[in-house]
Amino acid sequence: MKSGQNSPSGRILGLDVGARRIGIAVSDPLGLTAQGLATLQRRNRRNDFVELRKVLDQHEVREIVVGNPLRMSGESGTQADKMAAFAAQLQQTFSLPVHLWDERLTTAEAHRLLDETGIRNSRRKEVIDKMAAVLILQSFLDARAARRSKDRSTTCD
Repeated sequence: MKSGQNSPSGRILGLDVGARRIGIAVSDPLGLTAQGLATLQRRNRRNDFVELRKVLDQHEVREIVVGNPLRMSGESGTQADKMAAFAAQLQQTFSLPVHLWDERLTTAEAHRLLDETGIRNSRRKEVIDKMAAVLILQSFLDARAARRSKDRSTTCD
């Protein structure tokens, strides 16, 4: 698993993986902004991967970012171990770089944003997962852009 190093250009897929749903977001072709796509209702691993393959092909995805549910202390726990295994399966199945990205507080932030927009319970569960995927991916994209900017500024000095 990679932790956010330089990778091939192209769209990046962001995933907020839960037991019942997977929130999905994708970057623009330049890797600057994240947009929510859909929420996949999970049935089983095989079906999940068939559906993800469709998204990867449709959007010409070159990398995948999976939310890593670390404990508030920053340490790995049972859920983070499950995501590491899921990310390894994604990498093996799709032969793409897969990055685990700290997702602490993204669901809480998604709830806060939805409270501000007034979206209520009927659509909230689906929207929360999609929004969490957007927040995970956007955080990854911002960190990568900041790192590249820093790298450029230190090589220009």
